[in-house]
Amino acid sequence: MKSIDEIVADKEVTLVERAHDGAKFHVNAGLGVLVVIVSNGGGWDHASVSVAPTHGRRMPLWDEMCFVKRIVWRDDECVVQYHPPEEDYVNVHPLVLHLWKPQGSSFLMPPKEFV
Repeated sequence: MKSIDEIVADKEVTLVERAHDGAKFHVNAGLGVLVVIVSNGGGWDHASVSVAPTHGRRMPLWDEMCFVKRIVWRDDECVVQYHPPEEDYVNVHPLVLHLWKPQGSSFLMPPKEFV
């Protein structure tokens, strides 16, 4: 994950609030403004992404999630959206999507010919 200073240096990012383990910012993603909260506690880098209430009540789109990934993480980092077993499912905010990356390790990737 990039540093908070690297993230907010992007011209599409406006810092809203800084915290001890992350920050909240607004991202102008073209189709609307996204609210992004990043954190790096507990051994995980994490970003929660939602559409700003002033730009409609909807789930972030794939292209918007890709845009956030490029802003928050480096090009060579892999991040995921989890779909956990139903018994472990938590949905506190139904229109928010999350990107995750464990710190100090990487994900096993499928072979490129299968993608």
